[in-house]
Amino acid sequence: MITFTAPAIANIENNELRQQLQQIIDLKTKPLGALGRLEELALQLGMIQGTMTPHIEQPQIRVFAADHGLAKHGTSAFPSAVTAQMVYNFLQGGAAINVLARQHNIELKVVDAGVDTDFDNSPFKNHPQLLDYKVRRGSRDALTEAAMSDDECLRALDGGMAVAQQLSGNLLIVGEMGIGNTSAASLLLARLGDLPIADCIGRGTGLDNTGLQHKQRILTQVLQRHSNATTPLTALAALGGLEIAMMVGALIQAASDKRILLIDGFIASIALLVAERLAPGVLQYAIFAHHSVEPGHAHLLRLLNAEPLLDMHMRLGEGSGAALAYPILQSACAIINEMASFSDAGISEQNK
Repeated sequence: MITFTAPAIANIENNELRQQLQQIIDLKTKPLGALGRLEELALQLGMIQGTMTPHIEQPQIRVFAADHGLAKHGTSAFPSAVTAQMVYNFLQGGAAINVLARQHNIELKVVDAGVDTDFDNSPFKNHPQLLDYKVRRGSRDALTEAAMSDDECLRALDGGMAVAQQLSGNLLIVGEMGIGNTSAASLLLARLGDLPIADCIGRGTGLDNTGLQHKQRILTQVLQRHSNATTPLTALAALGGLEIAMMVGALIQAASDKRILLIDGFIASIALLVAERLAPGVLQYAIFAHHSVEPGHAHLLRLLNAEPLLDMHMRLGEGSGAALAYPILQSACAIINEMASFSDAGISEQNK
């Protein structure tokens, strides 16, 4: 029987602090509520950090990469070799997430959770941005066996926690790269959300209609094969992927360390769902960056009672949507810390 002991997650709710934050926001030089969700975000950041002066320091992106054994059944429009090729692209600074990380001065590192290649025999051996936590070279074929053994799943969770423990700063974005990981995320959503698999899948990296129908048939068979994997942990091991499991561990550890979790799209959100089921309270620390066009993401956001900050019709992953939303969090902190109050500015308040 697979077991996992999660660290304690502190409850952020504090009625006195909430009232103090709300009063500070309400007394800024503006009509009540005029800054809309920016005000709600400032309050949430203050609650997460337990302070009336929230701030962000040394934000971090960790892109978790792994291959998927199930991908050999043609569930993705791209071959598995693209996973390693994209890792090389990250390390050379050429991917979308590199561009956004540079623009916003966010430190980025890539975590090898289970890429099906040997980086020690590549030009990127000992690269300072590549962290080696490889559990195995790709997950197993979930159509014939569990994607991860119990031990492999636990090692991936522990690896993610270790990555988070070594972070500086107080904000984490988890990104991912893994050909086939939308299939793993869809399987987890179907099982943990009790949803039809047809509602959980999309075109991923660009499947046509025939490819989408094939993907649905394969994933239906996988769910039938693992019908007994119904708990969050057994479902993660049977249906998930090494990078998703490692993201789960990282989110749990980061929440236990009271870091802000800026959540990207479909894959990151499914990792958060599993993390919340394994360690209730993680969700309190999460801010949802954007609404992915992956069909399953809308169902997942409803399950998590989440309202993302942006809807940019994106579906790239890598943490790109979260990096794009990051400046909004900076603005929320600036508003609560730097904007004058009516009394500061000598301006008459609105009539009560």
